[in-house]
Amino acid sequence: MWLIGFAIHLKELKRNNIPHRYLEGKNIALLFEKTSTRTRSAFTTASIDLGAHPEFLGKSDIQLGKKETVRDTALVLGSMFDGIEFRGFKHEHVLQLAKYSGVPVWNGLTDQEHPTQMLADFMTILEEFGTLEGKTLAYCGQGRNNVQNSLMITSAILGVNYVNATPEDLAPDPAIVKVAEGFAAKSGSTIKVTSDPVEAVRDADVIYTNVWAAMGEEAQFSERVRVMRPYQVNSELLSNVRNPNYIILHCLPAFHNAETDYAKDIQERFGISEMEITDECFYSSHARQFQEAENRMHSIKAIMAATLGNLYVPSI
Repeated sequence: MWLIGFAIHLKELKRNNIPHRYLEGKNIALLFEKTSTRTRSAFTTASIDLGAHPEFLGKSDIQLGKKETVRDTALVLGSMFDGIEFRGFKHEHVLQLAKYSGVPVWNGLTDQEHPTQMLADFMTILEEFGTLEGKTLAYCGQGRNNVQNSLMITSAILGVNYVNATPEDLAPDPAIVKVAEGFAAKSGSTIKVTSDPVEAVRDADVIYTNVWAAMGEEAQFSERVRVMRPYQVNSELLSNVRNPNYIILHCLPAFHNAETDYAKDIQERFGISEMEITDECFYSSHARQFQEAENRMHSIKAIMAATLGNLYVPSI
């Protein structure tokens, strides 16, 4: 909660053009095995606002795990940079970078987790409702991906009730559920997995959805279209939500129409123009995904400043 509160504070500073250069003179390596819009933009602008220099190293710029071991890469980058961001596939890679680099390492996404997304998500919920504890988040989507894993665990930590609506064959990893249930027992929240999307959204304050096939899963799209259609966030599903002030979140990109090359291909192959969320719902008055996207920058800035910056935090 402290990090979320700090992110809100930094957002206010930026909106009022008040400098907050806690990382003056620092150099930050941004490692991207996976493409990105929000994560790359957020880490870049956050670094600059904090007074640091970000250096982007894309898939073709690094030899991580291919011609050079992760340990060797970590030792080299740790000797030249003050902090490292990693967005890639294997979760073990970010752990090895953290172990051997000797500098702060921030997880911009792995196949297992997406922690920086979570801070932006729950920051947005807090801005909307003024509290997190006791709120209910319903996730409608396939249950075995990094966003779902992190949403479930973070909800449990922060006292947010969590309901996952997903087909039984795509239910969350039992190990993730067990971890979340352990945190929920301490925070007083609840964790539930169901195959009934109507049941999931009925008492929700937040409806969250995500793409049906993540990066690297495109070959499974034919089957995903078949099993995931009942979990689409549309006006019929949302008519079951009891809270008239519910909000919709999506980590983006979203396939809500056929105006992109990727979505056009899906439309031609499978005959659908809207996938995990309809265009109507995506641009409705309940949608907060663009506020959520902006908050990626503020929350990432908070993480970087708190772990690398020279902060003065008075005790009360």
